[in-house]
Amino acid sequence: MRTMLAVVIAGAGLCLAGTAVPLSAHHAFAAEFEATKPVTFKGTITKMEWTNPHVWLHLDVKKPDGTVENWAFEGGTPTVLFRRGFTKNSVLPGTEVVVDGYQSKDGSHRANGRDLTFPDGTKMFLGSSGTGAPNELTPDNQKVPAKR
Repeated sequence: MRTMLAVVIAGAGLCLAGTAVPLSAHHAFAAEFEATKPVTFKGTITKMEWTNPHVWLHLDVKKPDGTVENWAFEGGTPTVLFRRGFTKNSVLPGTEVVVDGYQSKDGSHRANGRDLTFPDGTKMFLGSSGTGAPNELTPDNQKVPAKR
């Protein structure tokens, strides 16, 4: 019986090893984003990627000169956003929104999203908690933790 169990476990391990997929590493807020560089953009949603470990909201932003930039905002996990009231239908392409968050350290058109405001004024907390972001506590407690 033990031999059969060992063979099954070994076979399962080999099967899993042959189908392994690379995973992207999960990171802390401070590894990629700059808490001292807040950004706010009004634009049109082009895409919402409901992927783990974080969702990504893509937004076309019209600059003062008329050109359009596409920005990507990292949000919390899909499960957390669903619990906060987000659905796949609440962030449809073509919806004009305001997103605020924190610029990426590399200066690219990426940011860590904090709040998403819809045309009717409804505001939803887009960010993830516990990542080291300035407002990591809750949407109701927006105080920036004191630096030590």
